Amino acid sequence: MSDSTRPRLVQRQRDAVVEQQALAAGLSPLQARVLAGRISTPKNALEALIEPSLRHLVEPSCLKDGQRAAERIAQAVSEGEQIGILTDYDVDGITSHVVILRTLVELFGVPRSRITSLIGHRINDGYGISQPLVERTLACSPRPTLVISADCGSSDEARIARLKEGGVDVVVTDHHAVPVEGPPPSAYAVVNPSRLDCDYPDRTIAGCMVSWLIMALTRTLLIDTGVLPAQTPKLSAWLSYVALGTVADCVSLGDSAINRAVVSYGLQIINRMQEPCWQVMAEQLGDDSLPFTAETLGFQMGPRINARSRLDDPYAALHFMLASDTATSRRYLDLLEQDNQSRKAIEAEMVEAAKRLAMPQLQQEAPVLTLFLEEGHAGVQGIVASRLVQAFGRPCVVLTPGSAAGQLAASGRSIEGVHLRDALERANALLPGALVRFGGHAGAAGFTLVASSLTDFEGALRQAIGEQLNGRALFPVIHTDGELEATQLDLALLDEIERLGPYGREFEAPLFEGQFVVRQARLVGSDGTHLMMELDANGRTVRAIWFRAVSAGQPAPLAAGMVMRCAFRPARNRFRGRESLQMMVEFAQALH
Repeated sequence: MSDSTRPRLVQRQRDAVVEQQALAAGLSPLQARVLAGRISTPKNALEALIEPSLRHLVEPSCLKDGQRAAERIAQAVSEGEQIGILTDYDVDGITSHVVILRTLVELFGVPRSRITSLIGHRINDGYGISQPLVERTLACSPRPTLVISADCGSSDEARIARLKEGGVDVVVTDHHAVPVEGPPPSAYAVVNPSRLDCDYPDRTIAGCMVSWLIMALTRTLLIDTGVLPAQTPKLSAWLSYVALGTVADCVSLGDSAINRAVVSYGLQIINRMQEPCWQVMAEQLGDDSLPFTAETLGFQMGPRINARSRLDDPYAALHFMLASDTATSRRYLDLLEQDNQSRKAIEAEMVEAAKRLAMPQLQQEAPVLTLFLEEGHAGVQGIVASRLVQAFGRPCVVLTPGSAAGQLAASGRSIEGVHLRDALERANALLPGALVRFGGHAGAAGFTLVASSLTDFEGALRQAIGEQLNGRALFPVIHTDGELEATQLDLALLDEIERLGPYGREFEAPLFEGQFVVRQARLVGSDGTHLMMELDANGRTVRAIWFRAVSAGQPAPLAAGMVMRCAFRPARNRFRGRESLQMMVEFAQALH
């Protein structure tokens, strides 16, 4: 392993002011350390971050075009119009769809027959308000006179204009970056906190939260105008779906009082286990999964819901979430589980192929890995890119053949300090005409590329990212929260950590480092790739597991008697009703 690909354990820089404020607020020294390593000069009051509450939500009327959007939806509801719900196919899109649909039907009394669900197929239709979705909408009978988009639409002016020509008003609710030329002018309203002219104080909220806010504003309007009775329930129950979409879409759980509040409250609703989708997911994951945490949503539920849209039609995920009984929900979850297993197999093959292709670029110290997998599956590009970012510590884009002749489809993931969508914007300026379309965030983006431009585009993207890096060296970094005393390695540690949750992007679960003597080590798992260990921590015995420690067929990297240094997350190990602390190792190396 070369120096440029060897992970480095780096302790998080801690904000001294935040650490002192946390201690003054009554947090323990360890909790203050963890918080200060994630928050710096917060724009929110510290109390809003460490004690998440719905009182920190901001009125949806602050959203630019929010009132106009709510008025148009209210008009469609009161006048009996046909309404289309058009959303993206990922978890954020699916949960947005559920929020809008359940609000229309269960709270506003719109007959299900007056609602048309429109979700694109990742491979056949592509992202957002795509041309195939537009044609499908216009072909509907009856044709919707209003389409509410969610988690997409901000970059789809041409397709929105086509819908407008066909007599369809489009209300866009989204959170993705708005094009430099501004929101799509053909849309009836564009509600997006990323708009430069939007006064909403938090631009990090997910698409599902934008949808929730607009439907909440519509409810208020319908009550004020006498269309709905004053006792019409609020939308708070739907925050369970918003919590799932927020975590799965990897928006910030750091200095965002709103995201932390909706995830915390949503988890409370989920753990009541009143909806069939939560009940059957708990059955699938087992009793040890309860209560659900943000990590359950991000690493267990999210991938299963996403798997269907990656490989097949996304409607099964919608039906799973909407099912009114456990038998129906279980049937759709079985489909999602089958697809998730297929996705894992495809992912493993693509990761190995991508790593081989990456080697020459790593030797050239390329600032971004641009990898064309001719036999790759477009639905797994983003996951593969994430794996390579973790492995090599630099941005990565993975390309596969596109759905149209002469085009390539791509997904990319980035690192801290490199804004991927801005880099695509710059590459597009350097090489006009190469990108058919693109969109995304700082950390993740997708695009369609003219295939013949691949080599030139690779150079343009390297230049764009190189300009952002400004000479910064790249290598995999594992940020830790420092070391623990051996006496801290018990269940009380977990209680202390969990009180600071929820954890997620930009507020990652604590990761510690330490030096231990290996007492026992053996490879486990069906393919022998996980390493089970028993460690000595200054006389205290601790169990540890290192998932994907090796590739299939490789020998164990550690053995009894060795001294190792590792990065690990403390976790609960539940077995036959008993709990103990277990270390989840993320990286380890023997000390020579």
